[in-house]
Amino acid sequence: MNEKRLQLPNKPPQNEEKLEEDLFPYYYGEPGSVPGTLDIDPDAAPSELVLIDYNQENAVRVQQISPEQCVYYLDTESVSWVDVRGLGSEDILIKLGQVFNLHQLVLEDVVNIPQRPKIEDYKNQLVIITRMVIPDSDGKGFRSEQVSLILGEHYLLTLQEESSMDCFNPVRDRLRGNKGSIRQRGPDFLAYALWDAIIDGFFPVLEDFGERIEDLEDEVVHKPNEQTLGKIYQVKRDLLTLRRAIWPQRDAINALIRDKSPLLSEDVIVYLRDCYDHTVQIIDVVETYRELTTGLMDVYLSALSNKMNEIMKLLTVISTIFIPLTFIAGVYGMNFNPQASPFNMPELNWYWGYPVCWAIMIIVASSLIIFFWRKGWFNNVSEVKRDG
Repeated sequence: MNEKRLQLPNKPPQNEEKLEEDLFPYYYGEPGSVPGTLDIDPDAAPSELVLIDYNQENAVRVQQISPEQCVYYLDTESVSWVDVRGLGSEDILIKLGQVFNLHQLVLEDVVNIPQRPKIEDYKNQLVIITRMVIPDSDGKGFRSEQVSLILGEHYLLTLQEESSMDCFNPVRDRLRGNKGSIRQRGPDFLAYALWDAIIDGFFPVLEDFGERIEDLEDEVVHKPNEQTLGKIYQVKRDLLTLRRAIWPQRDAINALIRDKSPLLSEDVIVYLRDCYDHTVQIIDVVETYRELTTGLMDVYLSALSNKMNEIMKLLTVISTIFIPLTFIAGVYGMNFNPQASPFNMPELNWYWGYPVCWAIMIIVASSLIIFFWRKGWFNNVSEVKRDG
C-alpha cells in the first residue's frame, strides 16, 4: 500500500484507464437439487465486470474486464474491487468462482436469489449477503435487489442483480478523488463503506414513504374512496418488504461485531457499530410507519362509517319531514262521499279546503325543519352532498 506504483506480475488488460478521468422478480431452482447448483434466472441481466484497483498513490479502473484478467491484480499488495453487475452469465460466474476460489455453496447463495441477509465466515473469505433498495425515478416506489460482498485479504468482490443503477457512486467518487481515508485503508474498510452506502440508501426511500403517508392521511380524513384503500394496502406491502430487507441486516452486523473476523480490523469494527445504529434507526422508522398505516386503515373505516351515518341522518330527516305530509295526503286521498254523511270528509266541500290543506302541510314541514336545525342535524349535510 506504500508503493508509488502498482506492481503487477504480468501485463494488465489494455483497456485500463485512470480512475480520475472517467468514472462513471425472483427465480427459484427445483426442490431437492444438488447443493451448489446454479439456477440462473432467464430474465437476469448479463454479467459485466468492472475492476477498481488502488493504493495510496494510484488508482485505476478497468471496464468490462474478464475473470481471467482479474488474476493480474489479485496478486498485488493493492486493493482490488471487482464489481459484478448482473447475474445472467453462468460461464462468467463459474470462472469467477474458480479465480477467487469460491466455495460452491457461496456461489449458489450469490446466484440463487433471494437469500436472507447473512454473514458466512470461511477460512480466507468473509461472505456478506445483503439487500439494497433504490428509489424509482417517479418517486412512487423503490426497487430491491440482493448484493453480495466477498471479502478477501487484498480484494473485495461484489455481485449485484442489476447493472443499471446502484448506491455505490459516492464510494466510487471517494476512490476517484482520493477523498477521506478510503485509499489509505484495506479492503475491509471498502466493504464497510459499501455496506454503509447500502444502509444509507434506505433513508431516501423512507422519506418518500413519509410523504406518501401524509398524503394518505389527508385523503383518508377529507375524501376517502375505494382507491384510498388500495393505496394503504400498497404502502403496507412495501413497508413489509423494507422490513424484511433491513431487519436481518441488523442481526448480521451485530453478529459480525460480536464474533469478529481476522479479515476485519478493530478500526472497521468500530465503524460497523455506526452501521448497526443506522439499521436500528431504520427499523424504528419502518415500524412507526407500519403502525401509522394500520391506524390509517382504522381511520379509513371510521371515515366510511361516519359518512354512511351522515347519509343515513340526511335520509332520516327527509323521511321524517315527509311522513306527516304523506299521512295528510293519504287521508284526503280517500274516496268518501261527504253528501252521504256529515262525517265523510266535510272539508272536501270547503271553499278554502285545498289552500288550507297546503298551509297545514307547509307549517308541519317548516316546523320539523326548524326543529332538526336547532338539534344540529343539518351541520354536515353540505359535506355529505359535496362528497357524494
